[in-house]
Amino acid sequence: MNIKVNNLTFAYTQKIVLNKLTFAINSGDFLTIVGKNGSGKSTFIKCLLKLVKIADDTIFLNDQDINKIQRFQNVGYVPQRIEFSYEFPITVSEVLSSAYLHRKDAYYTSVINALDLNTFYRENVNTLSGGQLQRVFIARALLNHPKLLILDEPTVGVDLENIKGVVKILTELKKQGVTIIISTHEIEYVRDLTDYFLSMSDFGEYRFVEAGKWN
Repeated sequence: MNIKVNNLTFAYTQKIVLNKLTFAINSGDFLTIVGKNGSGKSTFIKCLLKLVKIADDTIFLNDQDINKIQRFQNVGYVPQRIEFSYEFPITVSEVLSSAYLHRKDAYYTSVINALDLNTFYRENVNTLSGGQLQRVFIARALLNHPKLLILDEPTVGVDLENIKGVVKILTELKKQGVTIIISTHEIEYVRDLTDYFLSMSDFGEYRFVEAGKWN
């Protein structure tokens, strides 16, 4: 999926977070968003997913104004903070199988193995640590075969070996032409995959550059 952002401005109670943000990426590109906490990384992602209201003609997905898209198709999203609680018991297996009907196929197994979910696959999700739950939701996003994958700080609470598992999957998805947007403080893990960097700072200031020109 290609994405075009055109003069996107967003503010919280008079504080400008995004100021005339403008850039474009093509299908299959890998965009890494960097910046300190509060610089607007998560806000931009919320704008892109219509989780907050934005002006018309500011974000286009496959050349269509997102405000005119009723329901996103083939978009996977893992938020920075996962709010997930059930009043009844539900296991990791049940969470994942509800998102993917072909639970016995090779792709399903490869995602489970890459994220090392086998050790708590039958556990109740409410007993998991934050890092474990993050891996479950990364898996759920991947199982829908997204054409656009958006990950907001996916490595928070995830140990090094499982970060490598995430990177391995992202590498394969990039080869398949999936457009990937990741917000992270740990660019060393995705530096070799990144096509563009979007660096965000206070008051909506930003810098959008090709990876080869990043320093």
